[in-house]
Amino acid sequence: MVAGILAQVGIPVLVNAVKEALSHVDNPVARGASEALEQLDDAVKRGQVTPEQMQEANRHIEKMAELEAQERENAISQINESLRAEVASSDPYVRRMRPTFGYLIAITWAAQMLALAWVIIYETESASLVIEAMESLGTIWAVGLSVLGIYVYKRSEDKKINYYEKNEDIMQKKVELLSENMVSGIRKRKKYND
Repeated sequence: MVAGILAQVGIPVLVNAVKEALSHVDNPVARGASEALEQLDDAVKRGQVTPEQMQEANRHIEKMAELEAQERENAISQINESLRAEVASSDPYVRRMRPTFGYLIAITWAAQMLALAWVIIYETESASLVIEAMESLGTIWAVGLSVLGIYVYKRSEDKKINYYEKNEDIMQKKVELLSENMVSGIRKRKKYND
């Protein structure tokens, strides 16, 4: 993303913007970075950094942005491919993997919380150790709950798509039925008028 911005605005413009922003930060490291960027800006203005070098830096940034976009596109493509394979699978377990994972996470979370409550209430002297141990599990829970969140989000999208497809079919049938009724009504009126 940063590479894309650099490729669009160019290094000199970005150097000036970052230099100005960092000069207002009340931090010695930020001020040092601002001064370093000031020196780079002066070097560019005095011609110590040639236009060819700047073009090469911009070309490099553009290539980085291109590779980053391609990497993102490949990741999304792989995710979509695996989700399509899951949906198309005739194996019931593959289709039920998301709910199974969700139930396992919920059961595990409940067991862990009940165990924590038990220790806090009945074995109070060990509570601090258990709470510290559970704190160490934070990263594992973050990963598991993130995966569950993606599963729930994707399932919600699948349901929306199915809902709209079903409603589209229903609307199409209603339109066809209304059309048939209108045509039959016109025919009846025509017969009655004749």
